[in-house]
Amino acid sequence: MENFLPGYKDPLFSILLIVVVSLIIAVATYGWGLYKQQKEQGNLLKFLDKFDSAECALDTSDMPFEAHLLKPLSLLAKAFENSGEYHKSISIYLYLIKHISHDQGKLELMERLGKTYLHAGFLERSRSIYVEVLRKKPRSVKVLYELGVVYEMMHQYDKAKEVIEPLELLGENTYNLKKFLELSQITSSKGMSIEEKISKLKQLLHDEPNLYRQVISVLLQLDTQIAWETIDVERIEEILDIFWFLPNSQVDLDIISSNNALHTLYYAKGYLQKPPKEKSNIFTLDMLATARKGGFEEGELLFSYLCKKCKQSYPVSFKRCPNCMAINSVKVEEEIAKSSPKTNYSLL
Repeated sequence: MENFLPGYKDPLFSILLIVVVSLIIAVATYGWGLYKQQKEQGNLLKFLDKFDSAECALDTSDMPFEAHLLKPLSLLAKAFENSGEYHKSISIYLYLIKHISHDQGKLELMERLGKTYLHAGFLERSRSIYVEVLRKKPRSVKVLYELGVVYEMMHQYDKAKEVIEPLELLGENTYNLKKFLELSQITSSKGMSIEEKISKLKQLLHDEPNLYRQVISVLLQLDTQIAWETIDVERIEEILDIFWFLPNSQVDLDIISSNNALHTLYYAKGYLQKPPKEKSNIFTLDMLATARKGGFEEGELLFSYLCKKCKQSYPVSFKRCPNCMAINSVKVEEEIAKSSPKTNYSLL
């Protein structure tokens, strides 16, 4: 018996032992990895089951899945999202995520799903999706930014600021974003006095001139006189629509009489009776002023708002571009139109 088994001091025994132990470790590691993968897959399916609902417009429960369907269905989901049919887009994304096998593809589709929920206004669902993606891919700058947008839209500004720290660790310049969130927090604060808000807004404008349009808009709501004192007459075109829609009672006659562009604007608007002495160098205002001087008083300005980043145009102003979520990217564009006839009808 002693001759049958090699001695523990035998080199062959040591090699055999190392091989056996290595095989055991390899098999255990493989088994554990397989178990973890199956568990992750099960957890993901349970997680996605929370988002299945009757509101989804497409029934994908009996649809057989084949690998070659991935690209066309992804394009179809994107097309539905672009056309505003978010429920159909969500149905397809959920279907694809549950059926594809590779993790990278799942994460990319989950990012798209989170963005679709964000555009559709399902903020809590979008937040849950983004948090799940970051759990597996914590260094995703894009997802971190979009999670911050979700918190911002939910008015959870403290959590939105928490997202800034990992972005900075990843080398992102977040100065503009921090100032933007600071402005949002000031304007939504209910425990801050008007005087304190005004002081903070003026300091914020000094620190970040790109917030000029938003700060002036808020100041006009808080204190008209201070707002006019803060207005930079060299940046009239940035807030031309705000000036145009300003009630007569909020117009500062001393300031507009000393500025030719403002004088032209309010003459064209009909607030002033004396025509300007010179042109304002703003084509639409000069055209309206000339028309009014000639007796044609039925003209007005229509405004549209262009995102300087993605070039999408919208009929209403925005703080963040609804399409690309860029901040401080709005460009005011105006055109001359015929005034709508006034009636005595009222919705009140």
